[in-house]
Amino acid sequence: MKNTGLVKLVFFLICISLLAFVPPTKKKKRSSIKKSSVTKVVKQTAAADTDSLENPYYIIVDKSDYELKVYDDEGWYATYPVVFGGKDLGDKMKEGDKRTPDGQFKVILKKIHKQWGPELLLDYPNPTSIQKFNQRKAQGLIAPNARIGNGIAIHATRPQEEWTVDNFYNWTDGCVSVKYTEMKDLFSYIPVGTPVTIQQ
Repeated sequence: MKNTGLVKLVFFLICISLLAFVPPTKKKKRSSIKKSSVTKVVKQTAAADTDSLENPYYIIVDKSDYELKVYDDEGWYATYPVVFGGKDLGDKMKEGDKRTPDGQFKVILKKIHKQWGPELLLDYPNPTSIQKFNQRKAQGLIAPNARIGNGIAIHATRPQEEWTVDNFYNWTDGCVSVKYTEMKDLFSYIPVGTPVTIQQ
């Protein structure tokens, strides 16, 4: 009986020792943020896109939370505070309304802008955006001569204007703006082809 107890004790100590050598999981950038409930839907969409085969990342922008969340193949990866165009956080209706469009997009170009540095250009307007725009025109919600607009991106603030994000000051023409220092980080690892969902 004493030997059985000793064997159990030795086995228990060996198990504890082995657990101490388990490699740590990937460090998350902000562990206090919970995953979004739309993760699975976006991930399935990304899996169908050939650009995503070598790219584990996808982005969800929540307008109501003023947050841009990055996910990878292990789940939530990082969160960045952001701001948008005008005070109205509704879907973009037409060129010049300063609204940020809702929908499913992807990064089509990475570049350095002369004023605000790192920029991830999105494929707005895409076919879904054009379809919504034309339906709204047909319903009389948009003037017949209105244009859809373009040039929507995720980009930095100017270096000295990070305060706009801290104060929820929407200043862009419809783009998503990240703090200058944090945009450098985002830009460094997000590749062309990354799926982006913008939602209210």
